[in-house]
Amino acid sequence: MKKEKATIHDISKSLGIDSSTVSRALNDSPRVSKTTKDAVIQKAKELGYQKNSLASNLRTNKTHTIAVVLPRISRHFFSTVIAGIEETAYEAGYNVIICQTLDILDREKKIMSTLISNRVDGVIISISMETTNYEHLEAYRNLNNPIIFFDRPCDLENCTNINIDNFHASFMTTEHLIFEGCKHIAHFSGSQNIELYRQRKNGYLAALKKHNIKVNDHYIFESNLSEEDGINSAKKLLKLGTVDGLISANDTAAIAAMQYFKSQGIKVPEDISVAGFNNDPISAVIDPSLTTINQPAFDIGKRASSLLLELIESKSTNTDTPSTVLNSELIIRNSSKKS
Repeated sequence: MKKEKATIHDISKSLGIDSSTVSRALNDSPRVSKTTKDAVIQKAKELGYQKNSLASNLRTNKTHTIAVVLPRISRHFFSTVIAGIEETAYEAGYNVIICQTLDILDREKKIMSTLISNRVDGVIISISMETTNYEHLEAYRNLNNPIIFFDRPCDLENCTNINIDNFHASFMTTEHLIFEGCKHIAHFSGSQNIELYRQRKNGYLAALKKHNIKVNDHYIFESNLSEEDGINSAKKLLKLGTVDGLISANDTAAIAAMQYFKSQGIKVPEDISVAGFNNDPISAVIDPSLTTINQPAFDIGKRASSLLLELIESKSTNTDTPSTVLNSELIIRNSSKKS
């Protein structure tokens, strides 16, 4: 026969005190003496009592739960951001729900609907590549719930973004290849629906312009920057015959391209210098090692989580919270060194 769960009334009956006192003791109320609290906690353990969080949440209108919505948990950058978020949230007594969209807008919409139903206190999100309108995010904010955006900036009114200066990072990476002697530099870009990838493309274009290198639209390849996309773009790039440098908006596509170049007898960096973005762990151990941009992913997570918790505690929805731009670093490795 299934054992019934112990209740506050069971503790009350066992100790001979009223249930309201038991409830206050379990919630560490200053109105209850330490002796009574200790007795209640000990009896709760003996009876196997579990606090009814749902009932408590309904009373306080808070779940002490936040959600992280991101494209792919498997990407090292995103998993490191999650680690920063969880460290800060855990210290503050909050639970973290992690959801991945796989860069599909419909999944993102369904996730946000579920989070509304489950009444999470706040959301930290990196939007999908398909996200071109924000109605589903506005619906969450309209319920007086805060949202922090990271990595992929959002232009919603009064929204808070945590990211790096993607324009500058791409500019200095492109300029590095130019200083290495590259004159025909291709760019693997992400969807131009996303501000992040527009900034990285614009940084690339600005560096070419500064050094009087003519922009060739055939050198720019837009995709979702998957491994398959990297290979397909590399095939198209080689057909051009003149490219001597490549800037990819992530490491995944850059590494896939390098592997394809190798299979075709194209040497990196002697024939084509390559640089990526994100500093995935594999970028340091492949041969040749990949020049890339290192983003402070853990600090991005901590900053996003800290800001979100401040908004939750102050019952605010971002109206006056400024966006944050963190520093990034160009890590020069063997894939770009021609000399």
